[in-house]
Amino acid sequence: MNKIIVIGAVAGGATVASQIRRLDSESEIVVYEKDRDMSFANCGLPYYLGDVVEDRNLMLSATPQKFHDKKNITVKPFHEAIALNDKNKTITVKNHQTGETFDDHYDTLILSPGCRARHLPLQSDRLFTLRNLVDTDEIESFIVNENVKSALIVGAGYVSLEILENFYARGIEPTLIHRSDHINKSMDKDLNNVIFDELDKRNIKYRLNEEIADISDRKVTFKSGNVEEYDIIITGVGIEPNSDWLKSSSLQLNEKGYIPVNEYFETNLDSVYALGDVIETFYRHTKKPTSITLAWGAHRAAAIIAENLAVKSPNEKSAFRGLLGTNIVRIFDYALGSVGISEQELKDYNYGVVEQIQKQHAGYYPNAEPITLRVYFDKSSRKILRACAVGKDGADKRIDILSTAIIGELTIDEMRDIEIAYAPPFSSPKDIVNMIGYKAQSK
Repeated sequence: MNKIIVIGAVAGGATVASQIRRLDSESEIVVYEKDRDMSFANCGLPYYLGDVVEDRNLMLSATPQKFHDKKNITVKPFHEAIALNDKNKTITVKNHQTGETFDDHYDTLILSPGCRARHLPLQSDRLFTLRNLVDTDEIESFIVNENVKSALIVGAGYVSLEILENFYARGIEPTLIHRSDHINKSMDKDLNNVIFDELDKRNIKYRLNEEIADISDRKVTFKSGNVEEYDIIITGVGIEPNSDWLKSSSLQLNEKGYIPVNEYFETNLDSVYALGDVIETFYRHTKKPTSITLAWGAHRAAAIIAENLAVKSPNEKSAFRGLLGTNIVRIFDYALGSVGISEQELKDYNYGVVEQIQKQHAGYYPNAEPITLRVYFDKSSRKILRACAVGKDGADKRIDILSTAIIGELTIDEMRDIEIAYAPPFSSPKDIVNMIGYKAQSK
C-alpha cells in the first residue's frame, strides 16, 4: 500500500490530505502536526478576540477524530517532524506528549510546516504573539483573568492592524508602534495615510520608528526613552519558515529558508512536495520568484498536488500558473487592497502608473464615497504589474477585477473595455476601472 505522509496540517496540510483522499481511496495518509489544533480559521482569530465572532467553535474547521471517521486519514497532533532522511525515505518524529522519538517511512512526502512568528528578545508574562488557536486561547484567558484595559501592539502588518481594530471594539485601549515609517507594506506607502487618519479620528496613539528596549511587568521602556504602562503586549514582527529541521537533508532551501518548488509543487527531491507558507513559488504574470503567505495559494496548491498524484501519465499533470498576491485588509472604515508585485519590486521594470479617484457609485446616490485606484503597468507590453485600491466601499471589487484582468493578460488600455454592472447603487457609467483605461491612453 502506498503511504503518504503530510507534515503540518491547517490550510496546506489538512487540505491536501483531504483532496488526496477525494481522489485516492486506497493510500494510507498520515498527517503529523506539531501543535494542538489541526485545522482552524487562522484569519478569523483577531475577530474572535474582538468578540465579532462570539462562538469559539466556529474557529475550529476540523478535528483528528472527524478526519479519521469521515476520510480515513490519521492526524497526529503534538507530533513534530524533526529530521528528514531522504535516502531512506523516512521522517523522524517527536511525540511532544510522551517525549518518544520514532522514524516513519513514506512513499510520498508532502511538506507543509508553515512559518513561525518572530519573537522579540525579551521575556514577560504580558508578551504574546498571535499565530494559532493556542495563542488565541492564551490571549483571551489573559484578557479575562487580568481585566485587560490597555494594549501595546508592536508591528503594523495585517494581523497587528486587525488586532488593534478588534481590541478597540472590545473596549481595550490600544497603542501601536512600528520600527519603521512604512506600515502595511503590501500597500503603497502614501496610500496608508488613511490608516493614520482613522487612528487620529479615534484618538488611538501610535508612534513610528519606535521599538521596545525593556519590559518590567506593566512598565515598557522604549528606545526613544519613553516609559509607559500596558496590561498586555501583542507583537507581530514578522515570520520565519519552519524549515531548520530540513537543513541536514538534501532538500534545497533558498537563502531565507523557504523551499523552492516548481509548477507542480515538486521539490528537488523525488516524491517530495511542498506547499503553504513555507514555499518559494513565482508570480503568475512576471514569473519571478516570491513567497506569499496567504491562504489562497495553499488551497490551490493542495488541489494541484492531489490531482497530479492521481493521474496515470505525466502528460496529464496540472501545472500551477503562479500567484498574484491579491490581498486586502480593513482598518475601521477603510479597506486597503493590492494585487501583483510589491512596490519595492517595481524598480526592476520600466513602468508607468495611472491613478484615478472617484466615487464608488453614482455621486447623487446616498453614501457615495471616493475610491483611490492606482495601477502600474509595463511601458513596453502595457501589461499590468501591480494595482492598489483604497476606499470605504468598493475597493475589494476593483482589486478583484484587476486580479482577473492580470490573469486574462489584459493591457491597462483594455480596462476601458471591461463592462461593469451598472446601476446607481453599484457603479457609474464609466466605472473607476474604465477611467484607468481611458487615462492610460494618454500615457
